[in-house]
Amino acid sequence: MHQDIAERFLPALSKQMAESGVTLHGDETVMQLHGPAKLVPLKPEKLDNEFLSLDLNVVVVENMDGAIAHIREHGTQHSDAILTSDMHNAARFVNEVDSAAVYVNASTRFTDGGQFGLGAEVAVSTQKLHARGPMGLEALTTYKWIGFGDGTIRA
Repeated sequence: MHQDIAERFLPALSKQMAESGVTLHGDETVMQLHGPAKLVPLKPEKLDNEFLSLDLNVVVVENMDGAIAHIREHGTQHSDAILTSDMHNAARFVNEVDSAAVYVNASTRFTDGGQFGLGAEVAVSTQKLHARGPMGLEALTTYKWIGFGDGTIRA
């Protein structure tokens, strides 16, 4: 989360997360600005783990450089999203975040074979090159899916 919006956005986020039973894991800034949601101090080693529960890491960054650096260090290269009204930042995010699916103002939950018109998924790959043995041109092709929304979510 960008530091310029943290003070006004965190209380609203906390309220929404409390209503949904989500626990927030916050950095030092988040720990000072929290609201009604259950809040625990962020353990750095948790930044590299996927929660299979109603838990959300929240980190405040100084700028886009900090956000992109954070994603590069801790991301999975699977799906990432930015919520922004600044199309320059949106374009930069799309171009600089190296994930299989990148979203602007839309939920990462759209990363699904059925949603992309590919039919049922057989598997999900976060690798850039997964083919082995003799390969033709098609096997050397990778994709980057880009989605734009207006706060679009997937139920």
